[in-house]
Amino acid sequence: MKQHICLLLAVTAGYTAMAQVKTSELYKTQDLTKEKMFSVNIEGPNFDKAGNLYVVNFLRDGTIGKISLKDGSGEIFVSLPDSSIGNSIQFNSKGNMYLPDFKGHNVLEVNPRTKKVSVYVHSDKFHQPNDLCVNSRDQVYASDPDWKNNGGQLWRIDKGGKMVLLEGNMGTTNGIELSPDEKTFYVNESIQRKIWKYDVDKAGNISNKKLFAEYPDFGFDGMKCDKAGNLYVARWGKGTIVVLSPAGKEIREIPLTGKQCSNLTFGGKDGKTVFVTLQDRKCMEMFRVAIAGKRY
Repeated sequence: MKQHICLLLAVTAGYTAMAQVKTSELYKTQDLTKEKMFSVNIEGPNFDKAGNLYVVNFLRDGTIGKISLKDGSGEIFVSLPDSSIGNSIQFNSKGNMYLPDFKGHNVLEVNPRTKKVSVYVHSDKFHQPNDLCVNSRDQVYASDPDWKNNGGQLWRIDKGGKMVLLEGNMGTTNGIELSPDEKTFYVNESIQRKIWKYDVDKAGNISNKKLFAEYPDFGFDGMKCDKAGNLYVARWGKGTIVVLSPAGKEIREIPLTGKQCSNLTFGGKDGKTVFVTLQDRKCMEMFRVAIAGKRY
């Protein structure tokens, strides 16, 4: 919290059995990878359009790992320059990869074909950029917690790297997500244990801030939506993924083996498998769900 897949055919083959999981086996966790395959900063799992799974800090800090769904093995896809440490992975419409570099106060861009790493935006106004989400217009949203002072900010980064401060003077902003229709923006504050929702206009601006959910214990980390708009939230320290309806009502809470769940993503052949990164176990767990992720 404080911070291969080889071919699409291999992915498909690896998921033949999982696609036949019975309803009674939904929301039951199992390991994808072995323990201690990542650093303690394992975070930011995400899939590209070809079905390849990428996760930051594979084997050690400062790497992007490419992980096989078939057997849970991995390989280093990219090593980041300048002692950078990524904390999340998102893709734009062209397939380029974006990572918040909390050590270098950057958002990095990776060309997956050439593996060239460049600085998309750098700013001394960043505290420690933590999580990203990207809309259909390729605007990048970034949470920016100030862990030392229990504060945080929200940024939008427009094409070309233009930074727009959406809100300052928040709690420790961490997980962020857009609803499937991109009309609602969610952000959680880890230390304050609050999740906020905003309206989003056509220009990507946020307004009408409302408290969406609040819990009395443990922390929050990464969040992702399914196609129905339900929000899956990592409850760091408790070791669960809580599922909230678009109205903010708790639908279910899914227990994990590890406790320090840092982020999650939907993937697999049908988008109905959730992959979770665990910082205490330094590995990944997964479980099947009834509704696919919003991109599927």
